[in-house]
Amino acid sequence: MKSFGISLSLKSKRSLSLIRSLHGHQYQIYRPKSHSQSYHHHLAVGDTATLDEPLAIATNWKSYLLGTQVHGRVFKWGFSNDTFSQNNLIKMYSECGVLSDGLKVFGEMPKRNLVSWTLIISGAVRNGEFEMSLEVYLEMTRAGLLPNEFALGSVLKASTSMGNDVDRLSLCVHCFALKVGMESNSFVGSSLLNLYAKCGIIEAAERVFEDMDYHDVGCWNAMVGGYVQCGLGFEAIRTLSLMKRDGKLMDNITFINALKGCLAMGDLEFGRQIHGIIVKSKIEQSTSLVNALMDTYFKNAKKGTAFKLFNVMQKRDAVSWNTVFAGLSPDVEAREVATLFSNFMLTKIKPNHLTFSILFRLCSDIHQLNLGLQFLSLAFQFGFYGEAHVASSLINMLSRCGAIKMARLAFDGVHFKNIYNWNELISGYNLICDTEALKVFCQLRRLGIEANECTFSCALEACSKTENLRVGRQIHGIIVKYGFSSHGYICSSLVKGYVKLGLLADAFKFLCELEKSDMVLWSTLISASAHQGFPSEAIKFLNCLKEVGGEPDEFMLGSILNGCAVNASHHQTKSVHSLIIKTGYDTNAFVASAVIDAYAKYGDIESARIAFDHSSKYNDIVLCNTMIMAYANHGMVVEAMELFEKIKLANLKPSQATFVSIMSACNHTGLVDQGHALFKSMTLDYGMEPLPDNYGCLVDLLSRNGYLQDAKDIIEQMPLKPWPAIWRSLLTGCRIHGDRELGEQAARELLQLAPENDAAYVFLLRVYLEDGNWDDAAKVREQMMERGVQKSSGFSWIEI
Repeated sequence: MKSFGISLSLKSKRSLSLIRSLHGHQYQIYRPKSHSQSYHHHLAVGDTATLDEPLAIATNWKSYLLGTQVHGRVFKWGFSNDTFSQNNLIKMYSECGVLSDGLKVFGEMPKRNLVSWTLIISGAVRNGEFEMSLEVYLEMTRAGLLPNEFALGSVLKASTSMGNDVDRLSLCVHCFALKVGMESNSFVGSSLLNLYAKCGIIEAAERVFEDMDYHDVGCWNAMVGGYVQCGLGFEAIRTLSLMKRDGKLMDNITFINALKGCLAMGDLEFGRQIHGIIVKSKIEQSTSLVNALMDTYFKNAKKGTAFKLFNVMQKRDAVSWNTVFAGLSPDVEAREVATLFSNFMLTKIKPNHLTFSILFRLCSDIHQLNLGLQFLSLAFQFGFYGEAHVASSLINMLSRCGAIKMARLAFDGVHFKNIYNWNELISGYNLICDTEALKVFCQLRRLGIEANECTFSCALEACSKTENLRVGRQIHGIIVKYGFSSHGYICSSLVKGYVKLGLLADAFKFLCELEKSDMVLWSTLISASAHQGFPSEAIKFLNCLKEVGGEPDEFMLGSILNGCAVNASHHQTKSVHSLIIKTGYDTNAFVASAVIDAYAKYGDIESARIAFDHSSKYNDIVLCNTMIMAYANHGMVVEAMELFEKIKLANLKPSQATFVSIMSACNHTGLVDQGHALFKSMTLDYGMEPLPDNYGCLVDLLSRNGYLQDAKDIIEQMPLKPWPAIWRSLLTGCRIHGDRELGEQAARELLQLAPENDAAYVFLLRVYLEDGNWDDAAKVREQMMERGVQKSSGFSWIEI
């Protein structure tokens, strides 16, 4: 290696050591032993052409063992000085992932040509040694060689993969390509497009694309993918349309990038059209393409269509199954996950680290902890436990299941922890509002581990939850010291933290001291103030925003109105409403709905009706739902039913929330038959599956009106697992109508699901005391004291 002054990286050395230690095993993976033996016996004395075929086979099969045997023959026959043979050996070692051996061959070559240098550069990029590829490129240019398109393209790919901004070397390479007339080469051009797009300079990528004389499918794909990387989904779809209009050839990568563009836009209609083009092109059996289609349908809540594609796939791979697992909703039944995974294990496909990461995320519920632990044992068996992403998902699952001690054990069991593991543990402690989250953050700092924006945000959340202002200010200082104070996500977390601690002046001061405060931060300040019960201060901040030339948006106004609704602030609601009319947001469905709700919560139903009449009325189902709920809360069931009939006449399809609102109106006036009929019409007339809120509304309606056994039958027969609120509704009905036996059963079920709920304890205590059962009453009191449960005190307020 004296003639070539680049040392092997640790990554390359580890790879070489691992491959040599698994020498025989790796060979068995690529091809049966008989192939290498046959070539070994037939390789008698010959010329370099005799070695071409076995060397090409070793390269294509990525068979390190066969390649080393051919290398031995090259040396034995005296071709070690032949440049052509040495170049082929470099290529073979690079393809087999043993770049270190390729570098040895390169270092021992008496004569190197342009191909030799280019193979080392492209091999370094292929093996993830991006810095090395740049160093080799510079060595090559210093040696007086003129780089070809493959060398330039590989160097540009290395710059892109390193994730840095466009640096001087990248610009020099671009200028060199312009100088020698290689900017129009498709390989160099597509590499330039990828570079500028990944760095977010899409305008530069567009200019490169326009200046190219010829665009092959790789260049078009780079342009479509570049738009997707920059979040410009519409431009990606438009580029696909231009390709189709001009009759350009489209391949799998084209359609996969276009489908990502549909996801960026959130427009499934374009996705369906692309699906049609794929079917027409007769390439719908491509596994990677079907995987992308399934992902598109899953992320647009079209689970049935995605499963249809999955069921008709001719060839599935691990990505196919991972896509299906990732497409399952978080509240999916453990039985469904277990059944699907069992079917997966019956195939010959083995799960990978992403499979277990996704499965752990699906088990983030206390009822699915047992299933998650079974997946954990399989992760151990397959050797994925120590993988960073798997460990992060495992810590997340255990934390969300309430097993924070097990999450800590899992964290401590990871030998090579990354920052994501630390973030998950801090977030897990935040779920139980434990000061341990701050201790973990301090431990991370002592070990010198570099924190990221997520770490600081989690630490700030821990400060606000534990109300530790002193540590919060220290973390603020660290954020400023390490240059994160201008990061939007962290700034929002700081503002929220100060507001939650009641330090609104500090939050406002921090925002004003920023060099650049955008509308997102103003929205965070105003929304957080309103959410924390400070609507007056939120309005003051809104006025400050207007003074500096900013204009409120619908989210700010909606947040303030929601705060006014919670506090029943009539005067402030009127003030904000006048501003809404002035700025023209009174026809916005989100803002108008908040206005109606704020007036209704105060009791001014007439103003709510006027606001509804001045809005878009029957053009938006959310507005109608809000008005129906306002009528329901005021016992105006006739008006609520009239509005529901007008919705149907306007051909406006009701939603599940519509039925919750109208059934609530029936509940307030005891119209059991009408409420039950409305519940049935959801499925019979509109083909909608009832949601938990719909079942909860029906059970509450039956319970409050004395149909207790019917309510219990609904709970036991519904296709959903019961939740605490639905048992509490039945418990309330039992308390109203004096059904102690059924009430005791409901209370026990409620305590199993929510041991901290005071309603079940109070009901049992009252039943036992009225029956003179002092021993059981004492036991209930002891349980309340052990678990720290206290009866919630009622309160009320008025605005003066």
